[in-house]
Amino acid sequence: MARGKIQIKLIENSTNRQVTYSKRRNGLFKKANELTVLCDARVSIIMFSTTGKLHEFISPSTTTKQVIDQYQKTLGIDIWNTHYEKMQEQLKQLKEVNRNLRKEIRRRMGDCLNDLSIEDLGALEQEMESSVTLIRDRKYRVLSNQIDTSRKKVRNVEEIHKNLLHELESLKEDPYGLVDNGGDYDSLIGYQNGGPRIFALRLQPNHPSLHSGGGSDLTTYPLLD
Repeated sequence: MARGKIQIKLIENSTNRQVTYSKRRNGLFKKANELTVLCDARVSIIMFSTTGKLHEFISPSTTTKQVIDQYQKTLGIDIWNTHYEKMQEQLKQLKEVNRNLRKEIRRRMGDCLNDLSIEDLGALEQEMESSVTLIRDRKYRVLSNQIDTSRKKVRNVEEIHKNLLHELESLKEDPYGLVDNGGDYDSLIGYQNGGPRIFALRLQPNHPSLHSGGGSDLTTYPLLD
């Protein structure tokens, strides 16, 4: 049973279109290779898919440049010169843009103002004022961020200073470390063997009096002369 003809039109489904492209590309390259082998033809095929991917076939006995050179010679055209002329035109346009930018910069620096009209001078002044405003706003934002950072550092330093002062006050109140959270201390100064001594008395909460069976902790510290 013969296969029906396929209507030649764009395949809407992207997946089917890619599958068909791959199959027919391989078939085309196969036919090109057969022409090369059977007929000693020089064949060059350059293809780009819808995604921009390059596929090419060139007969083993030649190169793409040789085929293009022979094509130019046969038709009497020069593709390379045309491409070179386009590149020269693009270079000329870029040079013109660069020249205008340099002139604009010199005008903003106060040079090349003789050929400007009153309207051009007014427009230039307005542009410079807008640029100054933009630069000032950006500078203010940078300075504001720096000020906020500095304020945070100052607050941290003040907090550290406050904690150090608190520790210093604690040391002034209890320079010998006699006060302990575990119990209450009573200290008194006594004299023993002719020298002054400090008697630190620690009363345990579970001892009702000094004369009970357990007694109390008594520690003596010599005073500095």
